[in-house]
Amino acid sequence: MSKQLEVQFEESNPKKWCVPLKEDVFVKFMNKGNFITHKALCEGSFFSPLLFGKFFDPSDAFPLWEFDSDVLLSNAKSSNNNHYKVDWIQTETDYVLKTEIPGVGKGIICVSVEDGKVLEVSGQFRLKVETGTKDWRVGNWWEHGCVRRIELPENADWKKTEALMSNGDHKFLEVKIPKIPPNICDVP
Repeated sequence: MSKQLEVQFEESNPKKWCVPLKEDVFVKFMNKGNFITHKALCEGSFFSPLLFGKFFDPSDAFPLWEFDSDVLLSNAKSSNNNHYKVDWIQTETDYVLKTEIPGVGKGIICVSVEDGKVLEVSGQFRLKVETGTKDWRVGNWWEHGCVRRIELPENADWKKTEALMSNGDHKFLEVKIPKIPPNICDVP
């Protein structure tokens, strides 16, 4: 059984994700992290900075649909069974992302589209923010949650984005973004 998540549509916020996650900081953080942070950010997780085979700050937008998931994730899928499932496809009518959400499945998951250009999936696993700010994303956000930002293709009908979260023991997120149909007048 799945539940529909509300997809938020927002304008860009320059303070959001303003502190980049660098590789040395990530290594130090994971060395002192707890079980939930390890599950949420470990190799093979959708939120891992190492998801694409080399270090990549997940708060930077990535052009996911320009790549074939079998090729980009070949190392993660072929190594061992401890990796979390991440997959994306493109059909004639939709862009679809399916991923297991480890660790933060019981926390807060937010799906949003920023300026019609970036799909953002974030999860908060530590609800108390000690920095004095109400927005956990403006400081060392990786201490409180995780994010993956994805560039949307130009033909994405982002206003019709849908997100579903499964309710089982393993939390899976499915995000579906319809494509803008080609104009029939443009066909020769």
